[in-house]
Amino acid sequence: MQNINNAKYLFEIDNDIIYLNYANMSPVLKSVKEAGINALERRTRPWKLTDKDWFGDAEVLRKNAANIFQTSEDNVAIIPSTSYGLATAAKNIDVKTGKSIVVIEDQFPSNFYVWDDLSKKLDLKIITIKKQYDKLLTDSILEKINSETGIVAIPHCHWIDGLLIDLERISKAVKEVNAYLVLDLSQSLGVLPIDINKIDPDFAVAVGYKWMLGPYSLGYMYVSPKWHNKGKPLEYNWSTRKGSEDFSKLTAYTPDYRTGARKFDMGEFSQFNTMPMSIAALDQILKWGVENIQSSIKVLTDIISENFSNDKTYQKPLTPNAGHIIAVPIGNRNLQSLKKKFSENKIFVSIRGSSIRISPHVYNQSSDIANLLNCLG
Repeated sequence: MQNINNAKYLFEIDNDIIYLNYANMSPVLKSVKEAGINALERRTRPWKLTDKDWFGDAEVLRKNAANIFQTSEDNVAIIPSTSYGLATAAKNIDVKTGKSIVVIEDQFPSNFYVWDDLSKKLDLKIITIKKQYDKLLTDSILEKINSETGIVAIPHCHWIDGLLIDLERISKAVKEVNAYLVLDLSQSLGVLPIDINKIDPDFAVAVGYKWMLGPYSLGYMYVSPKWHNKGKPLEYNWSTRKGSEDFSKLTAYTPDYRTGARKFDMGEFSQFNTMPMSIAALDQILKWGVENIQSSIKVLTDIISENFSNDKTYQKPLTPNAGHIIAVPIGNRNLQSLKKKFSENKIFVSIRGSSIRISPHVYNQSSDIANLLNCLG
């Protein structure tokens, strides 16, 4: 592993800002900003766009995303949001009445509402796995996967506190009961290493504006090869059809699609303004290496964890945390006073429920964590 140090100069972050809220939205890399400006300049001259420009950048981005998923680019679709990808999964999954959908406690809303709606349409049961401090979260999920399970819809780590889930163990159990596995990787893809081919879910989605370092409204979806032919896209998008690269034949209507997961691409996936920004973002992630990003951030969250190891209000769960997200209970601290201290010291974190969620990145240093801990007392 290689530790990534002093990377703040690569980001558009003022020197006096202590940004520990990456899980909310990533700050912008200077290279991403430059790519966006150049893209906007190019967009002002549409007469210079060629037929290939509608598809070429998408293939570059698809390949970059595939490298982070650790899969083939044929398995990656370009989507606008997590909810879009999960809606696509729900459209394709056919579960018998009476089966169950397994989710975890306090799951992010986008990965709950879709399954809540499906459960009502198909008369399915929602089973919510509680987080426990004396038990591994993975074990709690495994206990509920049985012959009655239809869908398991979970993240790689919890969005509030970073609690990890062993997806390889979950996948094995899901396959043994012939259920479907759908993953929301929005708080892990690009920062937590994953071998998606080994896990082999049916669908896996991730936004692009968090740990994937890109702009808002452009994300990614892994689609298992088993769905490439039989799966149905959410939209009736002209540019996903076979031969759509040839603009002279667009009205030669065809029922066939472009290869692989491309049939699931969102409408207007060319995204002339934001696509180059996403490419620049993933270029930087691949240059650093996801493993190195994770280990570098973990050095910082370990300082926080160690600081609270003897704090009675900080009940550390048995389930390990991902290295990039950690939550500290508000406890008996005065929240308004705490927010004032954060503001005075230009520290940015998230308040999630009864916890303070802290999510640093490679632009942070140990001095940032020291300032945070000083505010927390």
